[in-house]
Amino acid sequence: MLAVGDVVGEGGQDILSRRLPGLREETGAHFAVVNGENASGVGITPAQARRILEAGADVITLGNHTWNRIQIGVFLDREPRILRPANYAGRVPGRGMGIYPCRGLRLAVVNLMGRVELNPNLDSPFKAANFLLRGQDYDLALVDFHAEATSEKGAMAWHLDGRAAAVWGTHTHVPTADCQVLPNGTGFVTDLGMTGPSRSVLGIKPANSLNLFLGGLPRRYEEAEGPCKLNACLFTIDTEKKRCLSVTRADIQE
Repeated sequence: MLAVGDVVGEGGQDILSRRLPGLREETGAHFAVVNGENASGVGITPAQARRILEAGADVITLGNHTWNRIQIGVFLDREPRILRPANYAGRVPGRGMGIYPCRGLRLAVVNLMGRVELNPNLDSPFKAANFLLRGQDYDLALVDFHAEATSEKGAMAWHLDGRAAAVWGTHTHVPTADCQVLPNGTGFVTDLGMTGPSRSVLGIKPANSLNLFLGGLPRRYEEAEGPCKLNACLFTIDTEKKRCLSVTRADIQE
């Protein structure tokens, strides 16, 4: 299966639409999960979610910008193929886990969000994972952990080793080089990276980011222009033994 890093802006949507179908064919991936929480730069609209699904995503996951485009709320309730973090506290629209058919299997996809230096006003993602994966009727579990701290992401992977076939991190937009299979068969990478403008600071115009760090007045972030990249990882899973065999990067740079 393919896990695709955070789609950023129009450039990210464009490269995803053009290149995801071919990447799925090239890698032989039977299932694709795409993080879409930055499709609007911050947040995602129903139209953008539909475009990502039409591009070839089987499931869209979100993160800390879920509510930046509030019109997504009704869509989250109506469309089972889009998930928001399961450990949001309180009564919010949508769901944090779904079970989807794939070649005779039932794949459980879980979307969680970290608390360290990101959003402390959340339920524990570790307890949420325990609750969601206990007693559900599925064959394989896949987990997108949207988190800031690399330590929290690594801890989640070890927490779920042997219970999830794949755990990957999103949010920081920088691809990591630690693809691995843990002792009990869980494939893991700390961060997928992002899908969007290459000549940027996390997808935005460098001048916008420099303004912040040089002490300028706050101003609206703008999507960078120019060539784009698609960051993804391929998880090869033995469906009979229910364990990951390998994790390899599947990046595209234009």
